[in-house]
Amino acid sequence: MRVKRGTVRHDNRKRILQRAEGYYGSRHKLFKTAKEAVLKAEAHAFNGRKERKQDYRKLWIRRISAACKLNDISYSQFMHGLDLAEIKLNRKMLSEIASNEPEQFASLVATAKAALSK
Repeated sequence: MRVKRGTVRHDNRKRILQRAEGYYGSRHKLFKTAKEAVLKAEAHAFNGRKERKQDYRKLWIRRISAACKLNDISYSQFMHGLDLAEIKLNRKMLSEIASNEPEQFASLVATAKAALSK
């Protein structure tokens, strides 16, 4: 006796083709090419979610580093000084302070320099 997939096969095809909606050419029309395109797109999306976190961290570090240079201290010395002063601020918050409140950031730099000189 043979297995007739019926609705299961139809639903699977429909699900893949709906995910491929808006793709160019046969990638949104033909099941086989649509399936390949969707698999590749989902793999890129998975990797992209990981890369986005890395990109934001790089951006925050660049902003902090630029603000440190304006205050005559290197990024690494600044971060080390904050560790010694036991100031626990993450890079996202430090970059926000550096870009939006330069006076506050300057006081953080002064605190870090004081902790370094001890």
